[in-house]
Amino acid sequence: MNEEQWLEKRVEELAEKCRMRDIPTHTEFLNLNEQDIFYRTMRKQKGVRYVLAGGYPMAERKVGMFLPSYLEEGDESMLPVSCVHILPLNEKFADKLSHRDYLGALMNLGIERHKTGDIVTDGTRAWLFCMTDLADYICENLGQVRHTRVYAEIGEVPAEVLQPEFETIEGSVASVRLDALLALAFKTSRSKMVPCLEAGQVFVNGRLVMSASEVPAEGAIVSVRHMGRFVYRGVKSETRKGRLFVTVDRYV
Repeated sequence: MNEEQWLEKRVEELAEKCRMRDIPTHTEFLNLNEQDIFYRTMRKQKGVRYVLAGGYPMAERKVGMFLPSYLEEGDESMLPVSCVHILPLNEKFADKLSHRDYLGALMNLGIERHKTGDIVTDGTRAWLFCMTDLADYICENLGQVRHTRVYAEIGEVPAEVLQPEFETIEGSVASVRLDALLALAFKTSRSKMVPCLEAGQVFVNGRLVMSASEVPAEGAIVSVRHMGRFVYRGVKSETRKGRLFVTVDRYV
């Protein structure tokens, strides 16, 4: 059994457990490829509601939670995800730390990647999303990231994470095809984005999309591996020649 087959079986088992026992069940954190497998598996399931979430609206890594009858559609109140704040003991002497630095420190604690979600950092601080049953362990054991002494505490998701920085990009396109939006967002040509689509590097709201002619819905989050992600904000106006003036917010 390969990894994809294992995940399909795991998702099916969790969905069935939720259906039969009427209790919430959940996966661990899924990357974009795994989320696509999750969606494809759930298309074959009937009568089980679910939510995919990572602790904040722009999360890339997400947990799939199946909803029992007593939870509302889209209810994330029982999502087993916590936000851990990681801060330097002395900001004056702190290194400028990257996502890789924080991830490396967690791996050194023996923490597996599927137990942690996104890591949002501003260079000196970080906000880590992790499975709730791991949060206390991280707070008790994470004392250093690279050469910087740190401390960790569980807290609410701050405004800096809930309202991330975007670069707003506006421009005209012949149509709102995905390849045109990709070219606009990453300031390149449509032909140069086609290989990314063909290589399976483009995801729209967590679903793998390989068709250049796909038309994302307004508000869709588009992620491109190794390049970044953006939110498609929609059509603002139409020119006299029939071109569409659109806006995307590219995640900084």
